[in-house]
Amino acid sequence: MNISTEASFWDHRYASQNYVYGTAPNAFVAAMAAQIPAGPVLCLAEGEGRNAVFFAQLGHPVTTVDQSSVGLGKAARLAAERGVPLTTVVADLADYAIEPHAWAGIVATFAHLPPKLRRTVHARVVAGLRPGGRFILEAYTPAQLAHGTGGPKDVELLMTLAALRVELAGLEFLHACECEREVIEGTGHTGRGAVVQVCARKPDGAD
Repeated sequence: MNISTEASFWDHRYASQNYVYGTAPNAFVAAMAAQIPAGPVLCLAEGEGRNAVFFAQLGHPVTTVDQSSVGLGKAARLAAERGVPLTTVVADLADYAIEPHAWAGIVATFAHLPPKLRRTVHARVVAGLRPGGRFILEAYTPAQLAHGTGGPKDVELLMTLAALRVELAGLEFLHACECEREVIEGTGHTGRGAVVQVCARKPDGAD
């Protein structure tokens, strides 16, 4: 099944009481979290809130954006259970304006968007970071199609490092690789995955 970009698809997927992708943060995000300086963090296409709540527990003011009100309801519930504040925004990323020069960190895990929209969102990410801010991304690559352990079946929604270097022009790549790893996140991602990982920094003095 192709992964849909429609809110109704994700509302249905998140309707279970269980957290589809678990409540622990993405492993790559957790490994890179210390790279983000003090300040507000924006989590894009965050779904049920596992990364957002993690950053809130680290003391960051966190805003999480997703088109699924059901997913964000579960994110708010998880934040309440963990005793941390969380700002949730129900919005399609096509319509969400990332505030320029506002964010110490922006995070996107498995946010598989159509190519034109992905390029637009990534340009907004670059503009949205403060100087010294970090962007952390993990997504599936086209090689994931051979694994069948999660992610879209439409190759256009998958990402390559070469494309990301172009889309994120203006950032300094601190960590950048295409690799395979075990991705075990709830029932949604289970097994060997082919991923691209990026941790990139906005240079000091950049606009």
